[in-house]
Amino acid sequence: MSKIKVGITQGDINGISYEVILKTLEDNRISELCTPIIYGSPKVAAYHRKMLNLNINLNLINKPEEALEKRANIINCCNDEIKVEVGFSTPQAGDAAFKALEKATKDLKDGKIDVLVTAPINKNNIQSNNFSFPGHTEYLESLFGEKGDALMILANESLRIAVATGHVPVSKISSCLTQENILKKIKQFNKSLIEDFGIFKPRIAVLGLNPHAGDKGVIGKEEEEIIFPAVKQALDEGIICFGPLPADGFFGSNGHAHYDGILAMYHDQGLIPFKTIAMDNGVNFTAGLSVVRTSPDHGTAYDLAGKNMASENSFRQALYMALDIYKNRENK
Repeated sequence: MSKIKVGITQGDINGISYEVILKTLEDNRISELCTPIIYGSPKVAAYHRKMLNLNINLNLINKPEEALEKRANIINCCNDEIKVEVGFSTPQAGDAAFKALEKATKDLKDGKIDVLVTAPINKNNIQSNNFSFPGHTEYLESLFGEKGDALMILANESLRIAVATGHVPVSKISSCLTQENILKKIKQFNKSLIEDFGIFKPRIAVLGLNPHAGDKGVIGKEEEEIIFPAVKQALDEGIICFGPLPADGFFGSNGHAHYDGILAMYHDQGLIPFKTIAMDNGVNFTAGLSVVRTSPDHGTAYDLAGKNMASENSFRQALYMALDIYKNRENK
């Protein structure tokens, strides 16, 4: 049986993307597990390889069918005139990131690659007439699902945090939270914990929105009027979930250790504690779609670019998790 083909998008060429990609693929054990295919630029890859003094050779191919199983492969998605400006955000870098993502997602949709691992993009410089999304999650949702299908999960081996609202301005969070929406996210999360992570009868903690989970309506009504009814309905449907729970005390008392998954109400409520606890080995996984996509949990890190100081561990874990989830789905 052929190995799983892992599409890897180059992300922002001026950040640490190529450093973490190349450091990961420099380990020959990776090509024993899968067939990696970078969607990017051989010229840019060579630039970063030389600058960082990395010992890896990439096999240039035109399409995934040409990939060699025991090599790291690369497909050129960019013009050869592309310019690298390490540590800086440029429109050219944004365009290069989109071209790689566009080509990789097309091949993913056509079944030419099996899973997708995306290196970090700059959410500002990638904006164009072709990409008008707040991030990878929403872009992939537009290609492989319908609005509301995608669920952002930050995960490592022991901690999994999903967010009920993703890349939404703080001023709009409350208006995005409805009983129907929260119930849908609980169901999506439960399904993913079972099918993607192989957890039997997962226990889910649902966080409140307001300080102290509203203090029974003293500091906000969302918990009593929206979140608790959604939790109760999920319980009635056989999902093991608890809440709404006060977020500060929950993490402060190590409450997360007693659950298989935690549903946060908004981005920073979930991602700040996750990155505090698991920054070096955390993975961003897009659940709820027909395809498998993971990413490291860090950004472009322009301040580290070109210094050979970036850790590849999160990217490596993202690759491993993509393989595990793909196998879990195949074996269900």
